[in-house]
Amino acid sequence: MGINGTSTVDQSPVVAALWGVALLVVVALAVPWFLWRSAAVVAGLPVWLWWHIGWMVVATVVFYAFGQRAWGLGIERPADNANDEVEP
Repeated sequence: MGINGTSTVDQSPVVAALWGVALLVVVALAVPWFLWRSAAVVAGLPVWLWWHIGWMVVATVVFYAFGQRAWGLGIERPADNANDEVEP
Protein backbone atom coordinates (compact mmCIF):
# COMPACT_ATOMS: atom_id res chain seq x y z
CA MET A 1 0.00 0.00 0.00
CA GLY A 2 1.15 3.46 -0.79
CA ILE A 3 0.30 6.79 0.77
CA ASN A 4 -3.39 7.26 1.68
CA GLY A 5 -4.11 3.57 1.11
CA THR A 6 -3.50 3.64 -2.62
CA SER A 7 -2.03 0.61 -4.30
CA THR A 8 1.44 0.91 -5.84
CA VAL A 9 1.30 -2.50 -7.52
CA ASP A 10 1.61 -2.53 -11.31
CA GLN A 11 -1.62 -4.28 -12.34
CA SER A 12 -0.73 -4.83 -16.01
CA PRO A 13 -1.39 -8.28 -17.47
CA VAL A 14 2.22 -8.51 -18.68
CA VAL A 15 3.56 -8.08 -15.15
CA ALA A 16 1.08 -10.65 -13.82
CA ALA A 17 2.14 -13.10 -16.54
CA LEU A 18 5.83 -12.62 -15.77
CA TRP A 19 5.25 -13.26 -12.06
CA GLY A 20 3.26 -16.34 -13.04
CA VAL A 21 6.17 -17.61 -15.13
CA ALA A 22 8.56 -16.93 -12.23
CA LEU A 23 6.29 -18.97 -9.93
CA LEU A 24 6.15 -21.86 -12.37
CA VAL A 25 9.95 -21.91 -12.78
CA VAL A 26 10.51 -21.87 -9.02
CA VAL A 27 8.05 -24.73 -8.52
CA ALA A 28 9.18 -26.79 -11.53
CA LEU A 29 12.86 -26.73 -10.62
CA ALA A 30 12.42 -27.10 -6.86
CA VAL A 31 12.85 -30.87 -7.12
CA PRO A 32 15.99 -31.81 -9.07
CA TRP A 33 14.52 -34.72 -11.04
CA PHE A 34 17.56 -34.78 -13.31
CA LEU A 35 19.91 -35.40 -10.35
CA TRP A 36 18.05 -38.29 -8.71
CA ARG A 37 20.28 -40.99 -10.17
CA SER A 38 23.47 -39.02 -9.63
CA ALA A 39 25.81 -40.37 -6.97
CA ALA A 40 28.10 -37.34 -7.14
CA VAL A 41 29.19 -35.86 -3.82
CA VAL A 42 30.53 -32.37 -3.17
CA ALA A 43 31.92 -31.39 0.24
CA GLY A 44 30.50 -34.57 1.74
CA LEU A 45 26.92 -33.99 0.61
CA PRO A 46 25.10 -35.29 -2.47
CA VAL A 47 24.85 -32.87 -5.41
CA TRP A 48 21.04 -33.04 -5.33
CA LEU A 49 21.10 -31.69 -1.76
CA TRP A 50 23.32 -28.78 -2.81
CA TRP A 51 20.86 -28.09 -5.63
CA HIS A 52 18.00 -28.01 -3.13
CA ILE A 53 19.87 -25.65 -0.79
CA GLY A 54 20.77 -23.32 -3.66
CA TRP A 55 17.26 -23.43 -5.06
CA MET A 56 15.80 -22.45 -1.69
CA VAL A 57 18.05 -19.38 -1.80
CA VAL A 58 16.72 -18.57 -5.29
CA ALA A 59 13.12 -19.09 -4.11
CA THR A 60 13.76 -16.78 -1.16
CA VAL A 61 15.08 -14.02 -3.43
CA VAL A 62 12.13 -14.40 -5.83
CA PHE A 63 9.61 -14.32 -2.97
CA TYR A 64 11.31 -11.26 -1.46
CA ALA A 65 11.15 -9.48 -4.83
CA PHE A 66 7.50 -10.45 -5.21
CA GLY A 67 6.73 -9.18 -1.72
CA GLN A 68 8.42 -5.85 -2.41
CA ARG A 69 7.10 -5.23 -5.93
CA ALA A 70 3.88 -7.15 -6.53
CA TRP A 71 2.26 -8.16 -3.24
CA GLY A 72 -1.48 -7.97 -3.85
CA LEU A 73 -1.20 -8.45 -7.61
CA GLY A 74 -4.62 -9.48 -8.85
CA ILE A 75 -6.16 -8.87 -5.42
CA GLU A 76 -5.89 -5.13 -4.81
CA ARG A 77 -7.68 -2.68 -7.04
CA PRO A 78 -5.65 -0.30 -9.20
CA ALA A 79 -4.75 3.03 -7.54
CA ASP A 80 -7.26 5.11 -9.56
CA ASN A 81 -10.19 3.06 -8.18
CA ALA A 82 -8.87 2.61 -4.65
CA ASN A 83 -10.98 5.38 -3.10
CA ASP A 84 -14.34 4.45 -4.72
CA GLU A 85 -15.62 2.74 -1.59
CA VAL A 86 -15.25 3.79 2.01
CA GLU A 87 -14.67 1.00 4.51
CA PRO A 88 -16.55 1.25 7.83
